[in-house]
Amino acid sequence: MKKLFVPTLIAGVLLSASLAAQAANWYPYAAEQTEPAFSDTGAKKPVNYSPLPKASKKWKLCVSFPHMKDAYWLGVDYGVVEEAKRLGVSAQVLEAGGYTNLNKQISQIEDCVAGGGQAVVIGGISADGLVNLVKSLRAKNIPVVDLVNGINSAELTAKSLVSFYTMGQEAGAYLAKKHPAGGAKAVVAWFPGPAGAGWVEAANKGFAEAVKGSSLEVMAPMYGDTGKEAQAKLVEDALQSNPAIRYIAGTAVTAEVSQGIVRARNLKDKVQLVSFYLTPDVYAGIEKGTIMASPADAMVIQGRMSIDQAVRALEGKDLIKHVGPKIVTIDKANLKQIRRDDVLPPAAFKPLFEVK
Repeated sequence: MKKLFVPTLIAGVLLSASLAAQAANWYPYAAEQTEPAFSDTGAKKPVNYSPLPKASKKWKLCVSFPHMKDAYWLGVDYGVVEEAKRLGVSAQVLEAGGYTNLNKQISQIEDCVAGGGQAVVIGGISADGLVNLVKSLRAKNIPVVDLVNGINSAELTAKSLVSFYTMGQEAGAYLAKKHPAGGAKAVVAWFPGPAGAGWVEAANKGFAEAVKGSSLEVMAPMYGDTGKEAQAKLVEDALQSNPAIRYIAGTAVTAEVSQGIVRARNLKDKVQLVSFYLTPDVYAGIEKGTIMASPADAMVIQGRMSIDQAVRALEGKDLIKHVGPKIVTIDKANLKQIRRDDVLPPAAFKPLFEVK
């Protein structure tokens, strides 16, 4: 007998029964385990990830994001809140407002724990700036899961993320393949994101390694917050200073805002766009042909896995300490082969900050 799925209400939006069913049945999921755990150079081992059926009690989780200014973190939010509901735990979702607000992120987490939070999931603003917080939380026997961005601490309980080194490398390799050594030269403007963030430095390193030996000429990295205004200004400045630019590569927000800028400057046939991670707008751009390609890291699944890891830690159950979805690069040629629900949230989803 088939199970009947009831439509789910999220932030005032009614999802269809079929969407609710897909959300509930997201596993087992093809993922990669890193061994040894927490190593940047660890070996990747294929695993089929399956979460707990339910939590043993209604644990209280604190989940912290750098911001909720773009669709990427909206996707992570969807994964977090849906998995918290599926497992039957409560979660408070915090957002610090941007990558310059490290102290705010720390104080938000401390306040949430003081209010009864029993485990913490962190999308970190800084790879190094949260190390002392992790140490103090672990001293209180509070599990800490590193989500998406990366924190440089051996005291973490677990990591749910992909290697942004690999994400940057994938984006760079995609372009390098089109411009091998000895081929026609092409100038790339490169926008890795906010300086100092662990994921940004990792992506920058991976991209640089991938384009070595190619005929690409990559401009010096142009760092900046992932707000749309900040990225648009950086792109405008780059195009103004170097008319030879052939590719704009960088964050999803960079690719998103560049579509309009390229169109307004009549550069559509000259300048092409590549993102090093996927959002709904980047996906739509690939569909329309206004964005060339993007690796997909399935941010929804990373969010789900982090909640399962936190609950497993609280219940003393086995967990994979370092895991993330398998990365695939998407362009127009393979777009139809990718199941959208595996890599992006439903179009109707709106931000949700509390699961009771």
